[in-house]
Amino acid sequence: MADLLPKRALLNSGDNEAMTSGPSSDSTGFLPNVPLLAIDRQNGPLREQFRQVMDDVCDSGRFVLGPDVTALEEELSKILDVPHVIGCASGSDSLLLALMAINIQPGEEVILPSYTFFATASAVTRLGGVPIFADIDPSTFLIDPDDLRRRITSRTRAIIPVHLFGQTVDMDAILPIAEQAGVPIIEDAAQSVLSTWHGKCSGGLGDIGCFSFYPTKNLGGFGDGGFLTTTRDDLAESLRKLRVHGMEPRYYHDVVGINSRLDSLQAAVLRIKLPLLDDWTNQRAQNAIRYTEMFNHCELHDAITSPKIDTRGRHVWNQYVIRVADGKRDALREHLTASGVGTEIYYPVPLHLQKCFDNFGWKMGDLPITEYAAKETLALPIFAELTPAEQATVVGRIAEFFGRSPVPEEFEGMDKGSDAIGHPQHVKRTGLIGRADDVRC
Repeated sequence: MADLLPKRALLNSGDNEAMTSGPSSDSTGFLPNVPLLAIDRQNGPLREQFRQVMDDVCDSGRFVLGPDVTALEEELSKILDVPHVIGCASGSDSLLLALMAINIQPGEEVILPSYTFFATASAVTRLGGVPIFADIDPSTFLIDPDDLRRRITSRTRAIIPVHLFGQTVDMDAILPIAEQAGVPIIEDAAQSVLSTWHGKCSGGLGDIGCFSFYPTKNLGGFGDGGFLTTTRDDLAESLRKLRVHGMEPRYYHDVVGINSRLDSLQAAVLRIKLPLLDDWTNQRAQNAIRYTEMFNHCELHDAITSPKIDTRGRHVWNQYVIRVADGKRDALREHLTASGVGTEIYYPVPLHLQKCFDNFGWKMGDLPITEYAAKETLALPIFAELTPAEQATVVGRIAEFFGRSPVPEEFEGMDKGSDAIGHPQHVKRTGLIGRADDVRC
């Protein structure tokens, strides 16, 4: 089984190389390399546990669904406080299964943000549905409830709010809109496992929640995987049937489903990581706080905009996305890349302007806030194992680009979790981790 595990499990941006231990500073005081992601830092210490559970699965001969998948579903159900969790083959499949469960028909409309990953809209079109794109809030990048409301028609069949970058949508506004229209809510929670709204976890706020276990996610597996959540018994029964070709009992098919089953090996790995997820999430929140305070010290407030946090919920920081003013985003990214700092653009082309959706008639200018976000946003490293010295390099390189004050030395030498920045009380006070009563997750 040892051969199943690579020596290094890396996922980087560009040519950046993830290092298990941070390199020494160069002559400028900056580290020569800061990866966007360094998956090996999280998986490496767990390697022997992974080997053991993989051996156990091999010995069992149960490779598809099976007891590890059932156990993972039960553990997630308890943590997320939802009665039903259904594992599936990917986050993309979770969206497709959700739409199939509510019986989307050709020509029916589904409202969703244009500023999100492609899978949200592609699931709609694969069933013959019509994606109706809504604009976003300029500060949170989440779907704008007022614009959503304007797009409701007699053909609206569902609403898909996306809890983007790890922050829950304003469900206080979305839920009444859906109730008034008489349509279900499918939460795209692929980036937001353990995010909350008024203390309740995402995935349990609407009718169905859709999640991803892709390796870059906060709870990432060793490949594709996903799961769905629901509080409704009828939808849970439908989802379980649809993920196995619509089969119940064996070889009897009342409906046409798809083949979307979670592998036992993935579930076994994820069960090792799940008990650690809350601590990793808190570390991400501490990193977000440190970024914000570094930016303030470097007087970058007029050049970049840090993420806005709605304190009614817990942000889990799947991404840390800034806005870069005055059309300088691409130049800043080039500077950071040349300096060895990994970044990413989520998302350079909004969905309503993707070529494959030309037939729906959307054009430039239809969603101005979304289009501005696509030109101005930039994701910085935020993974749990990111060090203060690495963050000081990221912010220092940004300050260098804009000709601003350098990062103070106390940040560069700061140990992770220092009382100066990372103390849990400070996290709660600033609201960057969420409400103090968010205890379920």
